[in-house]
Amino acid sequence: MYSLEQVRGFVAVAEELHFGRAADRLQMTQPPLSRQIQKLERSIGVSLLDRNNRSVTLTPAGLAFLVEARRLLIIADTAPESARRIAEGVAGRLSVGFTAMTAVGVLSHVLAEADAFLPGVDIVLNELVSDAQFEALLAGDLDLALVRLPPHHPEFDSRLVAREPLVAAVPADHPLGRATGPVSASEFEGVDMIMYTSSGASYFADLVSSVLVNVRPRSTQRLTQVHSMMSLVGAGRGAAIVPASASTFHIDGVVLRPIAEWERPVVELRAVWRRDSSNASMRRALDSFSTLQPLPPVAP
Repeated sequence: MYSLEQVRGFVAVAEELHFGRAADRLQMTQPPLSRQIQKLERSIGVSLLDRNNRSVTLTPAGLAFLVEARRLLIIADTAPESARRIAEGVAGRLSVGFTAMTAVGVLSHVLAEADAFLPGVDIVLNELVSDAQFEALLAGDLDLALVRLPPHHPEFDSRLVAREPLVAAVPADHPLGRATGPVSASEFEGVDMIMYTSSGASYFADLVSSVLVNVRPRSTQRLTQVHSMMSLVGAGRGAAIVPASASTFHIDGVVLRPIAEWERPVVELRAVWRRDSSNASMRRALDSFSTLQPLPPVAP
């Protein structure tokens, strides 16, 4: 096996086409340089240089090896700096998971901060429901998850990074849409509503059940995605209860009203990661992104 010193010696001789000048350039004497080239040729099994007392030229094999030798030295010279940058979290790869509603609100701010704080890091985005993000974290496919559900696995650490209230989304031509001020949960009694499925949107399904306790609406549609629910509200198919960030959809025919009993921020978003993660970029994001800073407790 040849060494980097032998490769450097060969490149110097190949560029100078003179052992004396190459030795001066490498700050060594000529005999050890000649021995390096001989060892390199024995290791490779071909002659790289034709030399006599008056000239040095490259063989065809030497010309081909020179191209690869230069590339090898560039990699060797830049590898330590690349390793240092990855260890400092300013280079490398960061795989981020997010839910559909996260993309509407927090995700754009996270990406803006990634551009500012981690310009050398390759950000890989994965849209997944919360449970799927937990599975991806365990499998090592995600570094950072933005999820609704709190983690229930000892390998995870997490922090609460965002809160928002629930609001009522009602058709503009419905009596609830023509009224002003907060709507009471009791006003959904007997109203056609678009509800969340308990399988694909269990977090929001549980929240809405809490809002509508002792209320019996007519549930005609069950969906998983908030933007689909908003579209059906706009089409007059019923009312829905959605996170306040759904206002960014700007769907015609939809009026958003506060819910009198639920005006406090109850919809939560958490950043979750593996405790044993060695990804320095993830740690730097948690330390430096304002959007990923932990929120203070809500006053009772």
